[in-house]
Amino acid sequence: MFFHQHPYQPFIPKRATKLIVGTLPPPRFSQRKLLERDVDFCYGSRSGQLWPILDNIFNLDLKFETTKAAIEQRETFLTDNNIGICDIVESCKRDKIDASDLGMKEVKLRDLIAYLREYPKVNTLFFTGGNSKNGPEYFFRRHLKVYKIKLEILSNEIPRIHQFNFEDRMIKTISLTAPSGSANRAVGANIEYKRLKQENSNFNTFDFRVLQYSSYFKK
Repeated sequence: MFFHQHPYQPFIPKRATKLIVGTLPPPRFSQRKLLERDVDFCYGSRSGQLWPILDNIFNLDLKFETTKAAIEQRETFLTDNNIGICDIVESCKRDKIDASDLGMKEVKLRDLIAYLREYPKVNTLFFTGGNSKNGPEYFFRRHLKVYKIKLEILSNEIPRIHQFNFEDRMIKTISLTAPSGSANRAVGANIEYKRLKQENSNFNTFDFRVLQYSSYFKK
């Protein structure tokens, strides 16, 4: 059985108001077997779409390579925009060495509530996926039960939005469409995506994510 340890500590600027919350990067990042065009940083997989999406939204001209410069670009963007990254999974075990969320077993979670206490300006959590089993929202809901905190639904439309009260501050959660190819099938079935695709045959699943993410990251 493969022990999958998260290779990165949370990156949270002191003035962060938003946190990006996912699960784990692909096992090769923990094994230090990066591929060409991987970036040695959170969401750095060459097949992942988070950084290409943000690059498109903010015109960052990011480097997609295994260099220090590529890491510094991302750290600068996050710091300048008061955005942190704090994945919820610290470690897990896998029968098969892959990046599947469903394949995670014996999952150890990070204490996100403790991080919220440490960074009192945070008011929004962006989940890079929904409430399907072993997704970030799924684990966060489980995490909240330990603290006897409940999520209150604000919008059941995709992306679903909730809020919760923590130490007299309201924190909003937004479950974005996962920035990975595995979510493309769900995007293809989305009514809004179908409408936009009908209006423009060149519109694709990446464009859909850019449109969705920009609505929240640019607020």
